[in-house]
Amino acid sequence: MNSTRPHDDAMVELLREDAAFAEEYLAASLEAIDEPDGREALLMALRQVAQAQGMDAVAERAGMQRESLYRAQSPKGNLTLKTLLAILNGAGLRLTVTRTSPNPGAGDPLITPNSSIARRTIMSDNESHER
Repeated sequence: MNSTRPHDDAMVELLREDAAFAEEYLAASLEAIDEPDGREALLMALRQVAQAQGMDAVAERAGMQRESLYRAQSPKGNLTLKTLLAILNGAGLRLTVTRTSPNPGAGDPLITPNSSIARRTIMSDNESHER
């Protein structure tokens, strides 16, 4: 007789065994957020990552009550950006932003070597090396 186990349990076990997988799994969930059921899939992925690391530990590191963590990650949870960032931080992860297309707007990169941001960064780096 074949024994089966729920998908949730299998995912939590995989996430426990391979901590780097959590980063890939959440990144894929974030990329799919605009697809049908994408929001619910992200909430499920967050919950599974938190379960793999221990809900109590993640809640403590996130600075929230365990019950609030469960509620925020429930299918009907109202996950705010503040809560999302706290949960990711509690799981040892952070939110990053990437470009959706290689050529935004006029096709120019956001930061060029001659842009004011790049010049300030280079100047700051040079000043710190002089000290």
